[in-house]
Amino acid sequence: MFVIAHLSDTHIDDTPESAEKTARVLGYLNALPRPVDAILITGDIADNGREDEYRVAAKLFASELPVLVLPGNHDVRDAYRKGLLGDAAGGDGPINSRHEVAGAVFLLADSSIPGRDDGRLDEETLAWLAAELAAVPAGVPVFIAFHHPPVELHHPFIDSIRLLEPGPLAELMAAHPQVEAVLTGHAHTAAASTFAGRPLLVAPGVISTLRLPWEGPGPFADRDQPPGVAFHIRDDTGRLTTHYRVVI
Repeated sequence: MFVIAHLSDTHIDDTPESAEKTARVLGYLNALPRPVDAILITGDIADNGREDEYRVAAKLFASELPVLVLPGNHDVRDAYRKGLLGDAAGGDGPINSRHEVAGAVFLLADSSIPGRDDGRLDEETLAWLAAELAAVPAGVPVFIAFHHPPVELHHPFIDSIRLLEPGPLAELMAAHPQVEAVLTGHAHTAAASTFAGRPLLVAPGVISTLRLPWEGPGPFADRDQPPGVAFHIRDDTGRLTTHYRVVI
């Protein structure tokens, strides 16, 4: 059995609020009596994509636990590489990474389109995913994570900036049944759906919580709501269960 803590959309900026909320969630996770096996943060690390914001994030994300991070639409690849990953050379290409956690493989893909809010898995990233999936031994579970949800979540604004052209990913997953779930962020609301016949699990937001259309008038993204985190548990039978928590 393993447990992954999943959070998203920290939007680190010059305000104390973003750092405080992020520190609150990481402090909560780092103090758990039974440590999680990894912490997954699915994008929009910085609000403005500045290198100094990523340096703040790097300090906030420091943990004895594995911390897996990927970019979102607010992130800027060159500054992300330099400030968060410590890569002095930087670079503007997709930021994709593979991680092994508790006998499972996590493929973290870059769905950002520089300068835009919607997302896409470009040809380079799809080719990388195909190669990584082909290399995973039979029987090893795989989780694919990126920022933009690939299906409608029934919020007009979020649906207008979701992942474009998800078909190639669905075809790739159809050829690789060991992919057990897709994990995303971007929506600033906890959500569960399906994609390509697998669970699609969306992390709640750290900086704010999206108001859903049927909740009536109020702030579009409520910054007074506490930050949230999802716990994804894969048990020894292969069953996936998710619990959501807010961190007061």
